[in-house]
Amino acid sequence: MGFEDRSMALTLPDRALPDPTDRSLPGASVTEHRHPVGLSVVVPVYRGAATVGLLVDALSALKPEGGIEIVLVNDGSPDNSGDVCRALAASATVPLTYIEHARNFGEHNAVMTGLRHARGAYVITMDDDLQNPPEEVLKLYDHARLGNWDVVYTRYAEKKHEGWRNLGSRFANGVADMLLDKPKGLYLCSFRCMSALVVAEIAKYRGPYPYVDGLIMQVTQRIDSIEVLHLARAEGRSNYTLKRLIMLWMNLATNFSILPLRLAIFAGAAMGLFGLIGAFVVVIEAMLSGTPSGWASSMTTTLLVAGVQFLILGVLGEYVGRAFLSANGKPQGVVRQVIPARPTEDGHS
Repeated sequence: MGFEDRSMALTLPDRALPDPTDRSLPGASVTEHRHPVGLSVVVPVYRGAATVGLLVDALSALKPEGGIEIVLVNDGSPDNSGDVCRALAASATVPLTYIEHARNFGEHNAVMTGLRHARGAYVITMDDDLQNPPEEVLKLYDHARLGNWDVVYTRYAEKKHEGWRNLGSRFANGVADMLLDKPKGLYLCSFRCMSALVVAEIAKYRGPYPYVDGLIMQVTQRIDSIEVLHLARAEGRSNYTLKRLIMLWMNLATNFSILPLRLAIFAGAAMGLFGLIGAFVVVIEAMLSGTPSGWASSMTTTLLVAGVQFLILGVLGEYVGRAFLSANGKPQGVVRQVIPARPTEDGHS
């Protein structure tokens, strides 16, 4: 380009770049060509035969920007949830995809399977027990898309879980505060909204022990939360047992953080320091009295040191065992059946 050309270029008026968050711009709709629907709702189903139909009916009545689709993932439920979900897939008034796991893999594994089949610009995950009112879905969705948040979690003024479950949730969130790089005070729960960007990234994880919130924290920090209503269970009892909660904590601790290994190092160093101090005390005592303390103190020290050593070995064994199972190809989930969303009366599928 010659000097004259450059001069002409410099005198051209500046053009303002379009704001990609401006919803009035062409192509700024949540239903861009790569997202045929605005909102996908992923629901892991386990012992939900009595409630999943009510949930689907309530979700189908919603009118979110860009439309809605529902993805039901039957995680090896032992009741007739599969039959109920298949009937819903045949009669749904909105696009509904049904996926069936070959066995029970766990809630987070089921959510991961559902995320891979979701097509929305935003994806909400929620339980099948109606403790989260379906009417709150629009509130959560609009807060995420209008605020341009990657992830929006929900929090509750009052939780209607059983007392031990609330205690377990608080403990899990306290552990997450220590182990995950998450905004301080953010409450993690299964009723959350994610953008398609976040969904696409976390769906790449194929390990057998997924923890959705841990994956989210590795992808983005553009996270917010809103308060929603929480109801008592409409039917049955919680599927979360103490064993399931412990396994969830283990997934969190050993899959997305090396802090337990670092704590093991500090524990070993602390016991070594105590041993050195104890040896020094024994030497001084022998020099002053000629007879060091007896059997009881020695056994106490031995048992304490042995206990810490076995704890450290257990932590190391958990990491090694999970790495071994992952390397051996333990599946995150095995899909037995997929019933894709059928075209609805308005032509969407």
